[in-house]
Amino acid sequence: MAGQDLLHTQPRPMHWLATATALSAVVAAASFVQPPDATATTSRNVQAGRHSSAPDPGKVTFPVTCGPNRSEVVKKASGDLDGDGTTETVAVVRCHSDTGTPPSGVYVLAHPTDPQAAPRIVAALVAPAQQLSVQSLAVKHGVIAAALLGYSDLNVPRCCPDVHKSVKWQWRDGKFIQSELPAAAGTKGA
Repeated sequence: MAGQDLLHTQPRPMHWLATATALSAVVAAASFVQPPDATATTSRNVQAGRHSSAPDPGKVTFPVTCGPNRSEVVKKASGDLDGDGTTETVAVVRCHSDTGTPPSGVYVLAHPTDPQAAPRIVAALVAPAQQLSVQSLAVKHGVIAAALLGYSDLNVPRCCPDVHKSVKWQWRDGKFIQSELPAAAGTKGA
C-alpha cells in the first residue's frame, strides 16, 4: 500500500460542498433550539443592552470650579444603583493639585437619553463646598459606600484631617438616601 494514494483522503470540491451544506443545516437547526427560559427581545431589553457599559466620567463637565487648574476624576465605581437594569457610575472629582488634597465632589452619572450626548449628572452626593475628601469609594449591590475625611474647624491644618466618617447612599423613593455607618474607635481626633 505504500506509495498508493487513498482516494478518500483527498478533498474534492464535492466534499467541500457537502461539508458546507451539513454545517449550514446544523447552524440553522441550532437557531430554532432555545433554552426554556429564553424570552423575546423587547425594545426595553435592547435599550438596556445598549447601556450595559458604565457611563464614562471622562465625557462629563462637572460643576467643580478649579480656577486655572483642571478638574480630575480620582475615583470611580459603577453598578445598577436604582434597580432599572442599567449601569450608573459614581465619580469622585476634585481640582488637580501637585500638593495637598483639594476637597472632592461625588457625583452619580447616568446614560443620556440622546446616545450622542455626554452622560448626565443625576445626583451630587458630596459637594466640594463641604470641604471633604474621599478616602475610599465602592459600589456593591446598589449601595454606594465611601470613607470621608474632613476637619472639625478651620484651625485644623489642611494636611491632617481630624474627622473620619463612613457613609453609604442607597436609592429609595426616587432619591439617594444617605446614612452614616457606625464610627470605628478613634476616628475623630486621632
